[in-house]
Amino acid sequence: MINMEQNQNTTSRKKFFLWGLGIISSITALKLILPKKMKPTLVKMLSEDGKLVEVDINKIKKTGEKVSDKEISTWVKNKPTF
Repeated sequence: MINMEQNQNTTSRKKFFLWGLGIISSITALKLILPKKMKPTLVKMLSEDGKLVEVDINKIKKTGEKVSDKEISTWVKNKPTF
């Protein structure tokens, strides 16, 4: 009689462990499969009127040309005073 109760407890523990392991592994697999929401990456840039603004990287066209300090100083119209 006692042996049968121990056998049933062992079986139910195994089932509980296997079900829990299956649920945890399926949740992990879903996290890997489902696409993640991408946060927009923002970059701080200087606007033409001399203010610092945040711009989404995806909105910037890349020309591959570097800008010199002289060009920047002539481009900014309202130079901020410090």
